[in-house]
Amino acid sequence: MSNAAVSVPADHLMGVYNRAPLAFLRGEGVRLTTTDGEVYLDCMAGIATCGLGHAHPRLVAAVKRQSEKLWHVSNVFRIPEQEALAARLTEASFADVVFFTNSGAEALECALKTARKYHAARGAPERIDIIGFEGAFHGRTYATINAAGNPSYLEGFGPKLPGYVQLNFGDHDALKTAIAQPTTAAVLVEPVQGEGGARALPDACLRGLRELCDQHGVLLIFDEVQCGLGRTGQLFAHEWAGAATPDIMALAKALGNGFPVGACLATAKAAQGMTVGAHGSTYGGNPFAMAVALETFDELSKPDLLAHVREVAGYFTQQLEGLKTRFPDIIVDIRGRGLLIGIKLIPNNRAFMALARDQHLLIAGGGDNCVRLLPPLVISLEEAREAVAKLEATCEAARQAALAEQSGTTP
Repeated sequence: MSNAAVSVPADHLMGVYNRAPLAFLRGEGVRLTTTDGEVYLDCMAGIATCGLGHAHPRLVAAVKRQSEKLWHVSNVFRIPEQEALAARLTEASFADVVFFTNSGAEALECALKTARKYHAARGAPERIDIIGFEGAFHGRTYATINAAGNPSYLEGFGPKLPGYVQLNFGDHDALKTAIAQPTTAAVLVEPVQGEGGARALPDACLRGLRELCDQHGVLLIFDEVQCGLGRTGQLFAHEWAGAATPDIMALAKALGNGFPVGACLATAKAAQGMTVGAHGSTYGGNPFAMAVALETFDELSKPDLLAHVREVAGYFTQQLEGLKTRFPDIIVDIRGRGLLIGIKLIPNNRAFMALARDQHLLIAGGGDNCVRLLPPLVISLEEAREAVAKLEATCEAARQAALAEQSGTTP
């Protein structure tokens, strides 16, 4: 063991985040105010989490009401709010049953266990392989980093777990071969990748994936932690593909609008192995989280809101394609779906994010040298125009920085 001195950070926090030099005091709608009074247009929404924006009046009222009633009792007892939200989620989806969690990673953990338990309950315990895809992100637990297979997230955590297979995005021949293997349990995919660079899986591919899974008795798991709950302009992203429904689906992020809550949805058939004692959570589905999520889901599932998302997304796409034409030295591609928008760049995406902050615009990073626009779903067309203007100024600043670097001068 090394005897080298180890420094203690001044803030006493584990150094796992490369934080931007901003701290926020309050938020309202699509705007955040820093501790020194600077106002930013928020097109991150807590990484696609605050779908209803900041300090939404309905959610503030729900928190106040519930804080004076009951916070936690554990799942030893019935929680009526769980039953109410489970009913609403299943009525709006393919699912029959729901397990509530505290996060998206936990919802994925439940999904993975549900898939393997399904096959074990049907007398095929050897079927453990979960097929995932390059560029995926499913959370930071040990199982979910293995399911995604990103080498940078696996490094230093010991041997890879057995039963996780990664395929290249779009390699149909490899997918057909892998699904046909007798040890395959499930396919896990994001209908629209988030962290991997805002890549949308074509509708035809989702339908084909459903057919392949049915053909070989394999379960289909959709990770809609980021792309679900209205983000694409449909309540669930896979709805764009029609009949391509999953057997299991993970939700989180927008479900609590910033309050920690997630959900694993499944058909009764897929969940048949999840009997008493097979899984559990101390905090998952507590009354406080359910009170917030009930109000949030009611708002997110309104047809008027979903239509608004589609309208604003259309405006963004049109305007961003225009920016791509005007700044071919900065923007390579516009991708994604709805208000999960990816902009693939030529300059470094982290440097571009910093330039956007100079314009008081907050955007998220992403794989494949992308930045993501993930605004609250309630963003108005006027606010979207403001965001595009700030992005244009950011592109111009990135152009000037690149020219200065080429000439060896300071911009």
